[in-house]
Amino acid sequence: MRAEEIWKASTGTGIKVAVIDTGVSASTASLKGQVLDGFDATKVKGEATDAFDGHGTTMAELIAGTGAGGGLKGLAPGARIIPIRISENDVQGGEQVNNFDTVDAIRAAADSDAQIISMSFANDVRSVQEHDAVKYAQSKGKLFFAGVGNNAKKGNKKQYPAAYPEVVGVAGIDQDGRVGDYSQHGDVVDLAAPGSEIPGWCDNTFKRYCDADGTSNATALASASAALIWSAHPDWTSNQVLRVMIESAGRAKGTKAGAVSEYLGHGIIRPNTHLTHGVGKPGDPNINPLTNEKTLDTKSSPTPAASSSNGSQAKSDDKVAVAGSSEEAGGSGKTGWLIGGGAAVIALAAVGGFVAVRRKRTT
Repeated sequence: MRAEEIWKASTGTGIKVAVIDTGVSASTASLKGQVLDGFDATKVKGEATDAFDGHGTTMAELIAGTGAGGGLKGLAPGARIIPIRISENDVQGGEQVNNFDTVDAIRAAADSDAQIISMSFANDVRSVQEHDAVKYAQSKGKLFFAGVGNNAKKGNKKQYPAAYPEVVGVAGIDQDGRVGDYSQHGDVVDLAAPGSEIPGWCDNTFKRYCDADGTSNATALASASAALIWSAHPDWTSNQVLRVMIESAGRAKGTKAGAVSEYLGHGIIRPNTHLTHGVGKPGDPNINPLTNEKTLDTKSSPTPAASSSNGSQAKSDDKVAVAGSSEEAGGSGKTGWLIGGGAAVIALAAVGGFVAVRRKRTT
């Protein structure tokens, strides 16, 4: 993604991302000063900044890590994290977990100052209460990303919340732009992002990083991309940010206009293509580009998302993304993980998860 070039235009300053996950440790070197007050939906001992494992902290670092102390430098290091803690287990630390923690978490994120919700968790059972919470978040102007799941070879069953129409379902690709063999596919996929061989905390001891594959990683990086764009255009709505992400996405060569891939959705995220080359137009602030339905009314009320911060479709089966960016955008069509300056920098190529389940699981 040419992160160094992107950061000359935007680092995500003024944007807050609610990370619904297993807790976010605010004490890792890369997250010091990056984590705001959060919410614990589990109702077990601890707070949103007490991590059950390293998963949620990894997601936060991929989004907004500074790279300090040799840690991960996220794609939007100027953004801030609001941790919302849930659990993938029914019992945590000997205590019963709130059965409605995901519902409460989504509603808390909707009521928070976050413009973006990033949820690298999934469940293969649709819930009316959870869907209502998702629709509530949309009504509040939030842009909601979730991993489509890692069980492509184990039934490929739809995962929620990614499968709800109000949520942007994110698939995972590797460094060559190929969709990961783990990444689930179908009409739940809206966008794709790097998800394979991404470093993250091995466990909650926070002593070392391990490479891992998953749509969780992809979800975090898609959320960070949205933060970059929204920071550059703080008066835009969630619909406009998402529309630009879709219009600037990388697609396979020969893909017909308007076609949606079962593996890559509208394409691979490329914030650099918009931020430095101007690809993508915001369009109607009130219309969701995925559903073409009106979700906001900016004429009768203030924009509910970023105003306060500084900030029928054809199907194609292209499992391999080989396009890169357009010639005028100057994309390379690959993703790379650069190690330099003592920090592991997540530098995505111009073209361009982790998600799990108990009842729910990380993706």
